[in-house]
Amino acid sequence: MKRESLAVGLLLGALAVAGCGSDSSTKAQSAARPATPAPSTPRATASGQEILSVLSVEHEVDVLAERDGVMVEIAQDEGARVSKGTVLARLDDRHLLAELDQARASLSVAENNVKFNEAELKARQAAYRRAQEMNKLGLNSQADLEEAEFRAEGAEYDLASWGAIVDRTKAEIRKLEIDLEKTRLRAPFGGVVARRYANLGQNVIKDDKCFRVSEMNPLQVRFLVAETAGRRPRAGEIVNVVAVSDSQRVYPARITLVSPTVDPASGSYDVTARLTGSDLGELRPGMSVKVLWEAAAPGTAPQ
Repeated sequence: MKRESLAVGLLLGALAVAGCGSDSSTKAQSAARPATPAPSTPRATASGQEILSVLSVEHEVDVLAERDGVMVEIAQDEGARVSKGTVLARLDDRHLLAELDQARASLSVAENNVKFNEAELKARQAAYRRAQEMNKLGLNSQADLEEAEFRAEGAEYDLASWGAIVDRTKAEIRKLEIDLEKTRLRAPFGGVVARRYANLGQNVIKDDKCFRVSEMNPLQVRFLVAETAGRRPRAGEIVNVVAVSDSQRVYPARITLVSPTVDPASGSYDVTARLTGSDLGELRPGMSVKVLWEAAAPGTAPQ
């Protein structure tokens, strides 16, 4: 029994030594081989990468209400093509129109009083000159002269007062006209009504979004290029753009702007390219596209 126990112990010891040697050999081989880098997210500007973006236009804005009011007329709806200054909608303006009529009537009264006081001033000044001549000839008293002078100066003050009332009323009219204009929501530039937010009869508040007006062209795409991408793109170079919905069509775009600064958060800079060519009828602002940065190479595209 002792011999059997001794034999078993020797056998186990030999196996342990062999296992340690095998582990040490495996660890040594692992240390000798270079470590495989962990997969990383592909940089958008790496060779052969597709950079996701969306088509946009330079001019696309939300038209905001410039004052409180009830929407009483919608002149243009979604899809309508408009030119700069086209009235899109109108707010209730009855109260402003009444105030404007009253102010214009007050202006007429004030202007008539200015004319009357101009004539009054001429008469008072003439009377004062006669009083001076008569005083020189001893035909009136000093009190008569002073009274004539007082009346002439008073006429000047009256004329100046009515002139100030005219100016104040004109300023009030201009203010009311500006307020009245704010009840008209107008297109800031030519384009298409992309969206209508407000409804007829709605009580809108100042700075509420009422419409979105967008140009339809020229179309452009903005994308990010990593600082470590190597060659920096230059204005005038060409990139290819494909729509996510139709990857078979390729559209050239000329780079128009490269940001001079790098965003420290993403380590990349912004690039803007404008689509060229005339066959862009299927494209719309807001469509998802892919920019094929691998195809970017110095060159020019047809106008």
